[in-house]
Amino acid sequence: MGALGKIAVIGAGSWATALAKLLLNNNDRINWYVRRPERIDDFIKYHRNPVYLSDVTFDTARINFYSDINAAVADADTLVVAVPSPYFKGEAEKINADLSGRNIVSAVKGIVPDDNMIVTDWFKSRFGCKDSNLIVIGGPCHAEEVALDHLSYLTIGCHDTEKAGEFARAIAGIKLKTILSHDVEGIEYGAVLKNVYAIAAGMVNGMKAGDNFKAMLVCNAIREMRRFIDAIAPMERDICRSAYLGDLLVTAYSLFSRNHNFGAMIGKGHSVKAAKMEMEMVAEGYYGTRCIYEINEATVKADMPILRCVYRILYEGITPRQALAAVYDSFS
Repeated sequence: MGALGKIAVIGAGSWATALAKLLLNNNDRINWYVRRPERIDDFIKYHRNPVYLSDVTFDTARINFYSDINAAVADADTLVVAVPSPYFKGEAEKINADLSGRNIVSAVKGIVPDDNMIVTDWFKSRFGCKDSNLIVIGGPCHAEEVALDHLSYLTIGCHDTEKAGEFARAIAGIKLKTILSHDVEGIEYGAVLKNVYAIAAGMVNGMKAGDNFKAMLVCNAIREMRRFIDAIAPMERDICRSAYLGDLLVTAYSLFSRNHNFGAMIGKGHSVKAAKMEMEMVAEGYYGTRCIYEINEATVKADMPILRCVYRILYEGITPRQALAAVYDSFS
């Protein structure tokens, strides 16, 4: 497979499962790190992930399963990291190999909590990885629709356009279209922010505030996203492209969106704690809200009333109705 060499998938959630399926369509074998040994046993027995996207079948004879992350990484040239952002650092810090010369593909779509760093910056800081070896996967795309073989789109970002193309070919399929980009930082920050705005859109639905208001919220959210991204990672970009507006739309409106569903529960009157407990999967926007809010308050200073609104609801106990009322007049 050219410069990408042997591939290891890190993570066993829905996104990791969908990407592993795509990779096996174009590669003879992959390594796959699944943290729990009992999950591996069930995977091999039933030829499917026992927990996520369990309708998708795998030729497990072509998968080297590992419950030890270092064993999975040992002979891999490219790591496809698809661990939810709240758990990412705990898993990645277990790696004791030299990653400075390896390819890292981030499918995390979140930010590293506490460190307030996008994943590529964290790999550069922790392992000395090079920009040319760091690849990010952006939307608009849900793992569930990839698994259902629906027509899907992904944005592949890398400062090395040829390497982005190589990874695009590694996951190529008749129903999967890829778009190449060199806006690595913009794609990553956009992926964090669209989760925040999806929570807000879900709250609007949960409150039954109407489609008119939701449309205005999303319209203003994309402008807010542009202000932040242009300030923190300045370059020429079209915010209406699929990695930004497209990813925001699918996350804000789709029934597959865990962030939208998390927000909807809060809009219906659930407490933040109760909504988190009820979710079967991680709503990454909960963590992303605090990280982006702190980054913006400390350095960027962009005008972000929707972000501030979601932060106040999630972390200061303000009700959705009170907080959203404060942003009505800011919309245009």
